[in-house]
Amino acid sequence: MTNTEKCFQVLDDSSVLLSETEDVPYLEALAETGENLFQHAVLQPVRSEVVKKLEDLYSNIDIEQLKAEEIRKAFQLAVLKGMKAATQPNHEMTPDAVSLFIGYLFNKLSSERDSVTILDPAVGSGNLLTAVLNSAQTKVDQSYAVDADELLLKLAYVSSNLQKHATQFFHQDSIQPLLIDPVDCIVCDLPIGYYPHEAIAAGYDVRAKSGRSFAHHLLIEQSLRHLKDGGYAIFLIPNGLFESDQAGALKTFISKTAAIQGLLQLPLTMFKKEHYAKSIMILQKHGENAHPPSQTLLVHLPSFSNERAMQSIVQQIDDWFRKEKPHL
Repeated sequence: MTNTEKCFQVLDDSSVLLSETEDVPYLEALAETGENLFQHAVLQPVRSEVVKKLEDLYSNIDIEQLKAEEIRKAFQLAVLKGMKAATQPNHEMTPDAVSLFIGYLFNKLSSERDSVTILDPAVGSGNLLTAVLNSAQTKVDQSYAVDADELLLKLAYVSSNLQKHATQFFHQDSIQPLLIDPVDCIVCDLPIGYYPHEAIAAGYDVRAKSGRSFAHHLLIEQSLRHLKDGGYAIFLIPNGLFESDQAGALKTFISKTAAIQGLLQLPLTMFKKEHYAKSIMILQKHGENAHPPSQTLLVHLPSFSNERAMQSIVQQIDDWFRKEKPHL
């Protein structure tokens, strides 16, 4: 058994035990058991025989000796199991291959810097952000995470603690004012849908002319507001982002505020229906040292399991960086 498999087994068995004992959903129990592992103690007021069973399970791994990536992957597997049983439609996780690929792009974009700050304004259970942090080759001075879903944020917090990341977490609606200073980089798997609070959306350039605005449009604007001049944003976007009836205001705002550096379409095989397909969009906020590319990076990514095709695409992306950003 690998360390990831052993860690998942402990997380899973202890979550099932706590879920049955306390009569709470699996994901809530997972957050609790993760906190137990971090604190090296059983924190729930459960019977002594349950405490003994939990301690026996926890003794099967030494969490301090595991690598951050082993913990992230194990925690991710447990979250995925819990999400299958959950009914909330917003409980979806950024696919692992996509998270790791965004980590690769983050490293390319931050390679010239000695250190960076990073924000995920819709962190969910934290898989994307921690994957990027674990792969970071540039020192991350500070990471920030925001989400309106209390349970998902708690899972992200627990997972981040176990991986030893000093991330600051904010439980709030990301479209409302954020008490976070501008950062060097933003990564975000944009939640898709309409934003319910028209009075708050009214303060945004990308708001709908009438009716409800798209939350993902508002979040792009909010993200660029919290990006330093010359900073980069890496978004997971729906393929039809610029085709909706609200796309005009978004295009105008982006062209005024940032330059599209790249659009990388994910393989359609990753999605149940073409309607749900997504791409990776890279933006650079305008600034003194920011320059629009002579040619935008446009890529159709192959299946991540096709190693030869992926190597060819990575070579193509590396060549683009050498040509467009020789200083990186």
